[in-house]
Amino acid sequence: MAQIFHRSSNTVAKVSIVAVVVGLAALTWFAYTMNAGAFITGVGVVRDQPVPFSHKHHVTDDGIDCRYCHTSVETSAFAGIPPTETCMGCHSEIWTNAGLLEPVRASFRTGQSLAWTRVHDLPDFVYFNHSIHINKGIGCSTCHGRVDEMPMMREENALYMRWCVNCHRDPSKYIRPRDKVFDMTYEYPPNQDELGKKLMVEYKVQSLTDCFTCHR
Repeated sequence: MAQIFHRSSNTVAKVSIVAVVVGLAALTWFAYTMNAGAFITGVGVVRDQPVPFSHKHHVTDDGIDCRYCHTSVETSAFAGIPPTETCMGCHSEIWTNAGLLEPVRASFRTGQSLAWTRVHDLPDFVYFNHSIHINKGIGCSTCHGRVDEMPMMREENALYMRWCVNCHRDPSKYIRPRDKVFDMTYEYPPNQDELGKKLMVEYKVQSLTDCFTCHR
């Protein structure tokens, strides 16, 4: 009886199986890398804005506190975007004829708000409250990075669920004294483990990892 399969068939079959396994592994790695990359997460990507607002200039050079513009961050779920009147409080006196600030002046004249591009934009199915985190001792830079060093605002962290859950599992690693929440230069001390646990008791912080905490 004639041989049905060529003698090389076994080799071809083995090579094919290995190729499929390696291909699937490579595809999985590629998908994971893409999902964690800036193209998907937006981390490190500077967004186009109607006015090139520099946090570095306003915070570091001018010494403006976060709360001067983000007025509701301590009392509301939202940090708040300053109205044009806040900008004009200074820019009616300085840089009054600067071309790059014409959209601000036009907004003030017409009463039409500037259409800022949101940088940190959580999905609609995620509940996040700024005031809770601020009052529990979580600093701005913990989530937003060193905003005082950013000429243009960008995401420092992907804000994926696993990133949030890592903090919720053990908040003591990230808590700081309340009077240091808005301090961009704050550094965690060597005894952070001891300090964090102490502040968790003082601020009544719980390790909340149930789904309802963020998905309501």
